[in-house]
Amino acid sequence: MGMVMVKCPQSGRAIPTGIKTDRESFGRRAVFFSRTHCPICSADHAWFARDAWVHEPSVRTRRLGAGSGA
Repeated sequence: MGMVMVKCPQSGRAIPTGIKTDRESFGRRAVFFSRTHCPICSADHAWFARDAWVHEPSVRTRRLGAGSGA
């Protein structure tokens, strides 16, 4: 699962839309239009699905206590 992201037109930075999905499911959705409040510039940005992408952070497994003798 990942977060659908769009680019803030003011700052050029990626912002989360609040929509959680995976890349395959998002790619199968019909074209749609939405609005997202930007935490960077405090404006509401309108966007189309074609302008968005799914950010799926890589899963990193961290062993707790590794090397601590625990």
